Amino acid sequence: MSTMPLYLDYAATTPVDPRVAEVMARHLTLEGTFANPASRSHMSGWLAEQVVETGRRQVSDLIGADPREIVWTSGATEADNLALIGYMRAHRARGRHLITSSIEHKAVLDSAAALEQEGFEVTYLAPCANGTVSPETLREAMRPETILVSLMAVNNELGSINDLQALGTIAAEHGAAFHVDAAQAAGRIELDMSRMPIDMLSLSAHKAYGPKGIGALYVRRGTRIEALIHGGGHERGMRSGTLPTHQIAGMGQAFSLAHEEQASDNAHLEMLGQRFRDGLSRLEGTWINAEGGAHVPNIINAGFEGVDGEGLIMALRGLAVSTGSACNSASVDPSYVLTGIGMPRERALASIRFSFGRFSRIEEIDQALESLSNALESLRTRQSA
Repeated sequence: MSTMPLYLDYAATTPVDPRVAEVMARHLTLEGTFANPASRSHMSGWLAEQVVETGRRQVSDLIGADPREIVWTSGATEADNLALIGYMRAHRARGRHLITSSIEHKAVLDSAAALEQEGFEVTYLAPCANGTVSPETLREAMRPETILVSLMAVNNELGSINDLQALGTIAAEHGAAFHVDAAQAAGRIELDMSRMPIDMLSLSAHKAYGPKGIGALYVRRGTRIEALIHGGGHERGMRSGTLPTHQIAGMGQAFSLAHEEQASDNAHLEMLGQRFRDGLSRLEGTWINAEGGAHVPNIINAGFEGVDGEGLIMALRGLAVSTGSACNSASVDPSYVLTGIGMPRERALASIRFSFGRFSRIEEIDQALESLSNALESLRTRQSA
């Protein structure tokens, strides 16, 4: 019997799909296609380059893009950095104002903070209580000097989905580029760059059953960004570095599977999500955060009256879940995402994120609900004693 905890933290990372791992293994050893794809003086290098370009096409197919618009990165964090810093630096003569929101991923928020140190101005939009940014809020924040808007597709803690069409249209109407962090969105919501007003899109392999350490930035043709990594001029001068053939093959296969199985995956997640929500509704003193609006079904952020989230996680020893809070030296701060949507500190500290995925089973949902019920009863009995 497995001693590993029941994994309900798919929003943090997904396990690599065995079909992806099988493809990756073929590009690691002497017997496989392992060569440097930039080595154009021999057949081994040419074959590796073909693998890279196949992966590029598989990624572009999922998001309705041209393969030449895909730039490989080490992950969505690097893609976010390249999009924000690279774009703002390249267009600073036209304007120095960036708009984002206060509940973006740290890769965007920290990039924005770094740009402020360089003299750029950043507006951090306040989200609605349901975890989305309203088009009206964005419209009011636009200025003549605004050159970039960066807003995520799906919030990683709440699962809330932004109206990318409306937000991107507003940015375009004001002459600003639109960047979207889609790390949690690929394979879960429709992303079609051929018809959506998105200029740059950050993607991650490990959120979609691919390997860690590889991602991509979609850059619409004609969009100019300044490179952050130099040395060799790879990826059309936007991101230098030897390309990891095996990881690219893995991301390509993962995105190909996401393309083929998106409907069945989402149907499975809808069923699991509804069962989990129904079970939570039967637990006393329980609520779901950021209700209302569109949400992906696989991320549920719930709060539990009268308990501390960190303490509840300790009591749930058989479950792998997360609070989203950061530990400081002397205290535990609540999630900035939860406080960012207006949640009181006490309720934010009593909240936990549950997330599941392709390999989650209905009996695991029932097991998690039973564990929750037992842990809550134990903690509340102890506190009232």
